[in-house]
Amino acid sequence: MAKKPTKAANSASPAKPSGDLDVLKELVKLLDDSSVSSIKLSRGDASYEVSRLPGTGMFTAAPMHHGPVHPHAAPPMTEAAGAPAVAAPPASNLIEIKSPMVGTFYRAPEPGAEPYVKAGSRVAPGQTLCIIEAMKIMNEIESEVSGTIRERLVEDAQPVEFGQVLYRVEPNG
Repeated sequence: MAKKPTKAANSASPAKPSGDLDVLKELVKLLDDSSVSSIKLSRGDASYEVSRLPGTGMFTAAPMHHGPVHPHAAPPMTEAAGAPAVAAPPASNLIEIKSPMVGTFYRAPEPGAEPYVKAGSRVAPGQTLCIIEAMKIMNEIESEVSGTIRERLVEDAQPVEFGQVLYRVEPNG
């Protein structure tokens, strides 16, 4: 079964964007030829990470540049407030659901449709929570836990980074 990267590198610095893509392609090849689940590489002021998505045979790849924050990144939003939230550590009982890739976050299957989940929604493992678009591919993000959505930290159509917290879930809440 051929394994392909699920998205292209999104360079945050003006330094050789094609260089990032070449590095990520080489890391995907190394990961494909090995039995490890992820590879991290740091070069100068840039670091890269490539990981296998559990059970899919697909990869996630992300350049993670150290330095200024991406100019298009928006502050986290809460479902109820609708205003920028201060990034505070989650309450100890909440489980964070993080983005497995870089892309654009969508709450619903299409514009104008009801969101997959809202604050207060009950979720079960395997239930679709949102879509992250990467390279014109719509990737459904599924819950790995059961519980109640307590917070949504991303706005619709907002760019998201690998590992960025999307939702906080109260287990069995």
